[in-house]
Amino acid sequence: MFKGFSRFLQRPGERLKTLFGPESASATEDTTPTRQVLPRDEHNVSRQNLSESALKVLYRLNGAGYDAYLVGGCIRDSLLGNRPKDFDVATNATPDEVRQLFRNSRIIGRRFRIVHVRFGREVIEVTTFRGRHGEEHTGNLSQQSDEGLLLRDNVWGSVEEDAIRRDFTVNALYYSVTDFAIHDWTGGLQDLEDRVLRLIGDPETRYREDPVRMLRAARFAAKLDFRIAEETEAPIRELAPLLLQIPPARLFEEVLKLFLSGHAVQSFRVLREHGLFAMLFPESDEVLEEHPWAVKLIEQALANTDARIAQERPVTPAFLFGALLWPCVQQRTLRVAHEQDLPAVPAQQAAAQQVISRQLQHTSIPKRFSMPMRDIWDLQQQLPRRRGRRVFQTLEHPRFRAAYDFLLLREEAGELAPGLGEWWTEFQQADEEGQRQLLTNTDGGNPAGPTPKPRRRRPRKRRRPTNKPTPPTLDD
Repeated sequence: MFKGFSRFLQRPGERLKTLFGPESASATEDTTPTRQVLPRDEHNVSRQNLSESALKVLYRLNGAGYDAYLVGGCIRDSLLGNRPKDFDVATNATPDEVRQLFRNSRIIGRRFRIVHVRFGREVIEVTTFRGRHGEEHTGNLSQQSDEGLLLRDNVWGSVEEDAIRRDFTVNALYYSVTDFAIHDWTGGLQDLEDRVLRLIGDPETRYREDPVRMLRAARFAAKLDFRIAEETEAPIRELAPLLLQIPPARLFEEVLKLFLSGHAVQSFRVLREHGLFAMLFPESDEVLEEHPWAVKLIEQALANTDARIAQERPVTPAFLFGALLWPCVQQRTLRVAHEQDLPAVPAQQAAAQQVISRQLQHTSIPKRFSMPMRDIWDLQQQLPRRRGRRVFQTLEHPRFRAAYDFLLLREEAGELAPGLGEWWTEFQQADEEGQRQLLTNTDGGNPAGPTPKPRRRRPRKRRRPTNKPTPPTLDD
């Protein structure tokens, strides 16, 4: 994979199979992992490919007498030959000490206190080495729920302890600017070579600490094209309902990471395979089995999203959530129309509100996205109405382009018969005469149907002056 890496992995050394578990080691046992060091001449991580801002943070922390490393995805992606994007720093300096070193920083978070150091639009995330949990820690430092959910984790430790507190082995690789070497305490280098995603520690315990790790496993497996290790994969389906404990706002952010990172189609498939999609979009998951076109529509929407991201074109969560929830809207519309005897438009509006209300219990959808999503849905009722001025009103709608793309998506998925999308394509490209001709030919004649008789205006009645008697004056 890169220079000297395979030779390094052949060196003798003990591999830790289980670093810690729920009852695997007592406090008196030595559970310090063995460090492996990959020297500079045996890896391809170069400072030229790293963020200058991240390097500034490392050098300033080192200069102040603190240990500091680049850790996580930036090192993993660099070793894989990919362009690193997010740069995270781990250090033995506490958040308050980091804050004192960087005026352009602020401490965020309560569950995990971290420091954001801002350089213009770039943000470098700095975390303090986390340590093991013990009974001596107060609730202000460490706290877990009865189900094992980690509510607070502000216990500081050493870099070795921090390594085994990370989630996956391939994300626990540390790069230092003091020796330009990569330090590995969890076997991440070997897993990177084997293209295996392995959770550090006992999987069930780690998932209970933070159920979002199951979503991260799906995302990394899809993004990196790695297989999930058997012991890491085994408990996911059974523990998937733990995601219902996670606040909807946090799950909304996780959905964006899953579907707006350029690997949305594969992420969707991995989520469904492990029973995780049902925890994020329960009603959508129910409908997928009933409508053959639903899976095609969602996957095509995700494929289009991946293509736009690859071309560095803008994408909006409104369109994404619109596609993910549209099959539910269609199914509920039929039910509401039948039960309440409503026309198509009010039935769809009522169904859309019901779908959104249920979805908000699982993932939040900010109004800046839910309102455009509703417009896209509503316009699906307007696009077939190609008569008179209404066509131009539809064309001038701010959400027309998104609604038009959504219409093409529905036709491509087989929900609608082809034809309407082609008509709108021609109408947009036609000149004034061509548009008039298209309108005339719609439905085999006058698109507006029989020409209505001109409305006859009623003559305006002139108010007659009232002959009211003049009020008497004092002279009378």
